[in-house]
Amino acid sequence: MAVDARRPTTAERDAQRNALAAEWRRLARGATFVAILTSPATFALLHVANDWSIGWSIIGTILIIAAFRGLIDVIAHRFVPRASLYGAGRELLDEDVVSRRRLWWWRSLYRRLFQLTLWLGIPCLILYAINGTTPADIVNSISTFFSNPQSVATLLILGLQIPLLFFANLLILFGPLLFFGLKQMKGYEPGDADWGVKLADVRGQAEPKQEVTRVIELWQSGDEFRKAGGKPERGLLFIGAPGTGKTMLSKGIATSFNSPIVTMPGSGFAQTFIGMDVIIVQFLLAKARRLARKWGGQCIVFIDEIDAVGRRRQGVGAGSFGFSQPPSSIHDHLFYGRWGALTPTDWETPEWRERVFRSRAPESAPVYPVGLQSMVDRINGFFFPGGMMGGQGGGLALNQLLVQMDGIDEPPFFRKWATKKFNTLLDALYIVPRNIGRLKLRIRPAKPRQEQVYFIGATNVPLEQLDPALLRPGRMGRHIYFRTPTKIDRLDIFDLYLGKVDHVPELDTEKRRDELARITNGYSPAMIEQVCSMALTYAHSDGREAFEWADLVEAITTVEAGTAQNVEYAPDQSRATAIHEAGHAIASHVYISNADHTRLSIRKRGSSLGHYQLMQKEERVGGVAFRHEEVAKLVMVLGAMAAEHVFYGENSTGVGGDVQSVTMGVGMLVGAAAIGPEPVDLRGRVPESEREEREQELMDRFERIGNQIINRLSGGPMMGDVIGAALGDRFKRRAAARILGQAYLTALACMHHNREGVARVAETLMERGELYGDEVTDVLDAADLSAPEIDLLDEDLWPQVAA
Repeated sequence: MAVDARRPTTAERDAQRNALAAEWRRLARGATFVAILTSPATFALLHVANDWSIGWSIIGTILIIAAFRGLIDVIAHRFVPRASLYGAGRELLDEDVVSRRRLWWWRSLYRRLFQLTLWLGIPCLILYAINGTTPADIVNSISTFFSNPQSVATLLILGLQIPLLFFANLLILFGPLLFFGLKQMKGYEPGDADWGVKLADVRGQAEPKQEVTRVIELWQSGDEFRKAGGKPERGLLFIGAPGTGKTMLSKGIATSFNSPIVTMPGSGFAQTFIGMDVIIVQFLLAKARRLARKWGGQCIVFIDEIDAVGRRRQGVGAGSFGFSQPPSSIHDHLFYGRWGALTPTDWETPEWRERVFRSRAPESAPVYPVGLQSMVDRINGFFFPGGMMGGQGGGLALNQLLVQMDGIDEPPFFRKWATKKFNTLLDALYIVPRNIGRLKLRIRPAKPRQEQVYFIGATNVPLEQLDPALLRPGRMGRHIYFRTPTKIDRLDIFDLYLGKVDHVPELDTEKRRDELARITNGYSPAMIEQVCSMALTYAHSDGREAFEWADLVEAITTVEAGTAQNVEYAPDQSRATAIHEAGHAIASHVYISNADHTRLSIRKRGSSLGHYQLMQKEERVGGVAFRHEEVAKLVMVLGAMAAEHVFYGENSTGVGGDVQSVTMGVGMLVGAAAIGPEPVDLRGRVPESEREEREQELMDRFERIGNQIINRLSGGPMMGDVIGAALGDRFKRRAAARILGQAYLTALACMHHNREGVARVAETLMERGELYGDEVTDVLDAADLSAPEIDLLDEDLWPQVAA
């Protein structure tokens, strides 16, 4: 049977709440009145009956009254519901806070007294049952023990020795491990450190430098900004490939700004045992706060390679079901090292530079020396067999670092604790008012620390690999990207370092500076500095005060000596290599309009006998390109194979890298970009009744050529899942083969049409061995090269391919 229970209205609920609150206040006042009424009897009992002094009697009376009053509160709140104060006024809310503090204090005190009574009473009962020992006997024994000075001294010594021995054992076991972690933590005060790096020396990164300068100036003088209602960024995150200037900019900050800085590598948080990384973070923040207090309230913490501690934690996913992330660029699957990305021929793009700079990243230095590391591994294997639980790589450090970032503005712990305890004690005594007039009788709440600790992290991994909790606003929410040096950036870097060394005036011309920036594609600022210094070394060794262009070229060759080998080729091999590289250069010169030639060489580098290098004139953001531009790259790569066929009637095994490259490239085009072959149009060339059949026949011939070129070897970087999925589809594979066939036929026609130019370029290359910058452009321009008219119905144009 349903019951019609009418809900009370808001006004009725408010009236009930106010009535209950009024009853609570009436009960509290009544209990206080009773306690005060009995206070003279309590005083008389203590002073007269027990012969206490007046002072102690007053104190005892106050404590007994407060204890009685607290007992009433504990019992009352056990049986009477508390009034809801939602939406109540400020006065009622303040009273409720005081009431809750008093209740918590006395409830906790009585609970502990009850537990203490049980812990002491049960043993006393047992002793009494066994041998008749009374509580008075126990008290007398304890009193006799403590009345003996020797017994007290022995107890104190043991009380000190046992904790000291415990901490000494911990220090012996964990001290050396913590020492090598803390050793990597460096603190620098203004005037302590000068790395010889100023902000003006950080070149090629104008936007990051401007952003960092703006933020740090705000950190240093942020009081006005806070008063205006602003909230400064807590942390910055430097993102960029290794060698792009992140650490150099941090050194410039430490040198140029009048703030202390604490540096720490991310690998320093990787400790052997769980919890040690948390201790490292605590030491780091304590050191930063101490320096901040000393130097006016600000300190900067720089954590290099923060990805070592801040990687995405397990279970924090970012993917979606059913799809895999495509590679960001072809260089993620096909990379030959510093001297080649698509092939042993360099094609400088932003994606290529990112891949080159990532390949130079040094391995993180070990936290412990080799000898100590072996001992750590043995200890870890003993305590945690199978590798479980040990060596967490800073897993807990990230949690602690996030907590510390959020807690920088909190009041000091001990000051906050002491304030809470003192104010609660006064509230629990009932008789001490909160204020007398304007005089407050409570300690004011502890204020947040005045010192500010700011964080700068540096990483060379994508943001997707870092923990989202680290990247949110209020932590490291300000992201500053460092790009790999473009041609314009390298011009800026050369302006800095050439200005520091003596050189001939010719190197200050716009033409030479532009050429320098072109031929040093893929160079980091440190490599450019090394080239300038080494060129001056060569000039001084020849008795010259200033270096010349030839010295710079020789220095560039020396910097690359790890991959360039001075080997003697046989005459026929030298010519074949020169023709191969000339094929690349000529196809690029004819078909790629957005390219600058930077190097043409037949010097051996790695496994490559020769080398052709170029760069984009105008860089495309995001690597976006149209179909004709991508096909032109395929023609450039296949130009070497076509040149070998024109001069030798066959190709060598040296085209293996080219074949691998075009297979990967065309697989990306058909599989990821929906690019297909160019349709054949024979309208007006053949009878209309035969046109469709002849067009299909030509497309089939392109397909047979492409199928012969496609790399079919298993293994190797080109056999990744992305390319395998594309070429595993029958329709996509046919499209890929036809695109390659068209590209190869274009390259073959170009080599036939410019045969004399190919021979002339090859001869020049054999004579000089290596050409740089404008030298390459001048040789190609002098060869009088042009694009041929391609007639698909000309049988002499088509290569012979077995059916």
